[in-house]
Amino acid sequence: MSSAQDPFYIVKEEIQESIDKLLSTFHQWEQTSAGSSEQVHLTKELLASSESIEWQVDELDKTIDVAARDPSWYGINDIELDKRRRWTSNARAQVGSMKKAVVAGKQSNGTSTSNLSGMRRELLRLPDSDQKERSNAYNARDNDDFISSESDRQLLLMRQQDEELDELSASVVRIGDVGLTIHDELLAHEKILSELDTEMDSTSNRLDFVQKKIGIVMKKASAKGQMMMICFLIVLFIVLFVLVFLT
Repeated sequence: MSSAQDPFYIVKEEIQESIDKLLSTFHQWEQTSAGSSEQVHLTKELLASSESIEWQVDELDKTIDVAARDPSWYGINDIELDKRRRWTSNARAQVGSMKKAVVAGKQSNGTSTSNLSGMRRELLRLPDSDQKERSNAYNARDNDDFISSESDRQLLLMRQQDEELDELSASVVRIGDVGLTIHDELLAHEKILSELDTEMDSTSNRLDFVQKKIGIVMKKASAKGQMMMICFLIVLFIVLFVLVFLT
C-alpha cells in the first residue's frame, strides 16, 4: 500500500498540522504579557489542543499495536512499525513539552520573563537525533511515495499494454476466422463450378451425338424424301386441275 493510501499517514498528516498550529499558538502565547486576558485565553486554547492531540496520538499508537500483531496482513514490516512508533513518541514528547511549559507559565506568574522563556525553550527543545530522524522519516516517505507512484504508473502502463495486446490478439483471431470462412466459401464455389463444367461437357457430348445421328438420318432420307415430294406435287396438280376445269 502506498503512503498516500495508508490510513496511518493520512491521520499522521492531520496530527502534524495540529501540532504545527499548536506550535504557532505557543509562540504567540510566549509573546503575550504575563497575566493578560489574551494569555489566559491562549493558555486555555493550548491546554485543550494539547490534550486533543495527545488523545489522537494515543489512538494512533493503538492502531500501530493492532498492525504489529500481523504486519504482513497490513503490508508493512518491523522497520516501518518502529518508524511509526518513533514518530508518535516524538510527537507526544513535543506536545507534552509545550503543555508543561504552558502549565509552568500559568503557575509561575512571578518568574522573570527571561527565565520563563529559557525554561520554555528547554522544554520544547528536541534532541538533534530526533530532528534528523524526523527529517529522514519525511525524506524516506517522499522516496516511498515517488517509488510507489512510479511503480503504480508502470503497472498501469503494463496493464494497458496487456489489454491492447489482448484486443490485438482477439482481432487477429477474428481475421483468421474470417479468412477460414472465405477459404471454405471459395472451395465450395470451386466445387460447384467444377460440377457445372462437368455437366456442360456431358451435355456437349450428348448434343454432338444427337447432331451426328440427325446428320446420318438426313443423309439416308434425303433421296426418298425428294421422290415423295415430287409425287405429292403431281397428285396435288391433278386434283387442282380436275377441280378447276372439269367441274
